[in-house]
Amino acid sequence: MTLFLALALVAALVTFGGSVLVWKLSLKYRLYPKIRERDVHTLPTPRLGGIAMFVGILAAFAAAAFVSSLGSTRFSNISVIFQNPAQVLSILGAALLIVLIGVADDIWDLDWTTKLAGQFIAAGLIAWQGVSIVSLPIGGITVGSSWMSATITVFTIVLVMNAINFIDGLDGLVAGVALIANGVFFLYTYLLVQQTSPLNYFNLASLIAVVLVGACAGFLPLNWHPAKLFMGDAGALLVGLLMATSAISVTGQINPGSVGLEELFAAFIPIILPFAVLIIPLLDFGLAVIRRLRAGKSPFAADRKHLHHRLLDMGHSHLNAVLIFYAWTAVASVGCLLTYVFPLYGIEAVWGFVFLGVGFVVSAAFTLAPLGRRKRLTVAAEAEPVAADASVYDELETGPIPVHHVDFLDDPAPGQRPDGEARRQLESGDPELEHHDRPAS
Repeated sequence: MTLFLALALVAALVTFGGSVLVWKLSLKYRLYPKIRERDVHTLPTPRLGGIAMFVGILAAFAAAAFVSSLGSTRFSNISVIFQNPAQVLSILGAALLIVLIGVADDIWDLDWTTKLAGQFIAAGLIAWQGVSIVSLPIGGITVGSSWMSATITVFTIVLVMNAINFIDGLDGLVAGVALIANGVFFLYTYLLVQQTSPLNYFNLASLIAVVLVGACAGFLPLNWHPAKLFMGDAGALLVGLLMATSAISVTGQINPGSVGLEELFAAFIPIILPFAVLIIPLLDFGLAVIRRLRAGKSPFAADRKHLHHRLLDMGHSHLNAVLIFYAWTAVASVGCLLTYVFPLYGIEAVWGFVFLGVGFVVSAAFTLAPLGRRKRLTVAAEAEPVAADASVYDELETGPIPVHHVDFLDDPAPGQRPDGEARRQLESGDPELEHHDRPAS
């Protein structure tokens, strides 16, 4: 555990330093896109934070390899991760490729087909070197052939990459969600290896997860609202690539056929937990694809109807919308983890489900709170008698009504309601409302 924490610290420090450097260089050399007509933020913001995250991750892997080469008796078992160097190099090579594609898109706005082709190449590189779905924890099912295994692996990685990139629309959203999800997944893989290999706690899945935690923690200070630096497509795709790779590398370590009925849920954790930590990105991705296909558009065509936009439209502030995503991610991932951890310490797994239930109720109440406030305001407005003296609305006496006092609770006459974008600007006043809502498509 000590070495894992040290590697996370290396990733965090290097990422933070790199983020500051990238931010300053981007401002100095104007390495950021111009404000578009449909943008709401007023200041151009650099989108090259993914470069700093990649450098931090690379530094952590280099530190791990260096420790492995020392031959220390205390950390000698870490060498098991580097017994197949081609596998590690393929992961880093795919990460480099996806960062280059993301940077090119952040600067020149690539066509979605070009980006998607690059994603498939990067995912194929990882599958080619053996990081692939060989078996599933469903009755000991083994994937029938190497080609089928590679195909499932490639599509899984591409799916997760795009799911992560689709939610990258608010300051600190992806970095925080990934930090929570990978922190939980690291604890799970660490405990799992303790059960399957008590003499060696090191494995590739744990290393990737903990390094991602460090990189996200190091990047978050510059990405917190109001953000000075965005991770861009490079960062979001990189996070998705490594999260998928970490989950894939741990599949098949538990076979439900070898456990009793009471342990069945724990046996399904390897397939449930990766979906649990990605529940929000995958939900947003699925809804976006269905919505766009029904409208006759490309599933990768950008729009302003993602879950984070809907939260803002409901009346949540920028910070509250981000915290809601954090809450749902934490409840789903921690709840699934507890159902696995509790039985290890003699606690009934049902308490894990209790945590899930209570967490869902609290998160749902927090999510829907603005609707209750809006209803109360509507009722109060309808109950309030209309002033008989129309002179109170005379600008000669009262002055013009401030824009931020405009009330949209009552339905105005046709042609008088502002469009969606203008309404969001008036109600939220949030200059960062629509930054970087450009999925990797």
